[in-house]
Amino acid sequence: MIALPRRDVLRPLAEKQRLSLCEVKEAARILQISNPHVYRLIRKLRAEQTTSAMILQSPGPRKGCKRLPLNIEEIIDRAIDRLFMKRERLTLKRFYGLLVLDCRARGHVPPCFNTVLSRIKARDLKTTVRRRSGNACAEATFHQIQGGLEADRPLEIVQIDHTKVDLMLVDDVTRASIGRPWLTLVMDIHTRMVLGFLLSFEAPSTTSVALALTQAVLPKDSWRAERLIENSWPTCGLPRCIHVDNGAEFHSRAFERGCEQHGIQIAYRPPATPRYGGHIERLMGTLMHRIQALPGTTFSNVVERGDYRSEERACLSFREFERILALEVLGPYHNEIHRGLGQPPIAKWTSSIETAASRHPLDSQAFLLDFLPYETRAIRRDGVRLFNIQYQDGGLAHLLGRPDTRLRVKYDPRNLSSVYVELPDGDHVRVPYADLRREPITLWEHRTAVRRLKDEGRRSVDEASIFTAIREQRAILEEARGQSRESRRSVVRREVAHRHAGSAPEPFPAGATEEDADRIPMPPAGAHSGVEIW
Repeated sequence: MIALPRRDVLRPLAEKQRLSLCEVKEAARILQISNPHVYRLIRKLRAEQTTSAMILQSPGPRKGCKRLPLNIEEIIDRAIDRLFMKRERLTLKRFYGLLVLDCRARGHVPPCFNTVLSRIKARDLKTTVRRRSGNACAEATFHQIQGGLEADRPLEIVQIDHTKVDLMLVDDVTRASIGRPWLTLVMDIHTRMVLGFLLSFEAPSTTSVALALTQAVLPKDSWRAERLIENSWPTCGLPRCIHVDNGAEFHSRAFERGCEQHGIQIAYRPPATPRYGGHIERLMGTLMHRIQALPGTTFSNVVERGDYRSEERACLSFREFERILALEVLGPYHNEIHRGLGQPPIAKWTSSIETAASRHPLDSQAFLLDFLPYETRAIRRDGVRLFNIQYQDGGLAHLLGRPDTRLRVKYDPRNLSSVYVELPDGDHVRVPYADLRREPITLWEHRTAVRRLKDEGRRSVDEASIFTAIREQRAILEEARGQSRESRRSVVRREVAHRHAGSAPEPFPAGATEEDADRIPMPPAGAHSGVEIW
């Protein structure tokens, strides 16, 4: 900066009433400027008394001064509004060419390129970005980001989000590729701990959220034991607030009612603002980066993948990858120092949870049911009908003849062999198929069968035709298992669903007897698995 040394040299001279030529020459020598320049600076310093007076105005027109004729300025302004400020986003070179043609057609000498560029730069930048790139781009560029999402204690704010995993998986039997699964993550903001996760071949849904949240809230000892995982996973308890985006699964009536039942507040991000989910987005990015070291990765994009053949290199099955992911989360991620915390997430959780008052579901078996999707149905003498399938149980007899016989009928898409009727007092009763000879099916199989029957010209679809079509589908899939990836993927969906058949909680009314309890099959250990394929 030249103003400060000039001020130090010239201020003593400016305070004198008379100057000698020797003093002026010495000041000019020190500052390496001419004698007339010294006199001008001294006069300006005496007039303004500020350091900025030491910088003289450069010769020529001032910045921003316009010297073109008004008619040329008007032509440039109109051209900028009409051609440049458009979503088609003309390049500067193309825009200048059109402007030159316009000026010549009017008989004017066109302005030079730099002059036109200066007129564009003089426009408000935010307005220019909004008109050329849209509101979303302008908001992302110019919106001021306030302080990040912060929580004072564990489970105060929890984030849930989904991503498609950058990894190809293979079939357990044929070891051929079956595609990429979805990952649903539940994360605690205060400690950055992963509270729960869910792998699924289905797109995110109400059930995906219910299963991931159930794993997050309940203890995970049996889940770890099933997968031979010795790493500690101490997280459990009800969150106070769940922070989510505006996906349809988070606006479902089942999710909203389940949160209401358990006193959980839902906080939605503003639409089209992914920056508000920064914590869990960074976590997903971290996990995806580590997954890219596994064989069969698809990398983040086609440029990174290059000529790497993901399907040919894939070798991990669904269950194998689920265990690897759990070990990665419970091992390195939870125990490495987190840059935002200055300590490992597990250490932050251990020290914070001791002083935090946590809530837990009174009935862990019924917690999942509170978040399962449901339909409202009338209870009739022949039971309840859902998805064109009849369900019947003696536990519904006391509901007949009551005015409030339209009740919520909840279902687990992984296994439609039974539904769960929510009683007026909040308890649930499990209601199996009316025809107990029917095999368990998934909602995915049911929808595929109904669609196939309607494509064949069936105007109405009954229960018998649905199960017949599903049996035929299964036979075709088994035969085609080694042929197409979609067939292999469909078989894996069904096998995992069968593996977890009966895994949903089997509650019964509070007044039931021990004999009734023995009659209702309860879920096996580790029932609340992190797998959702139907």
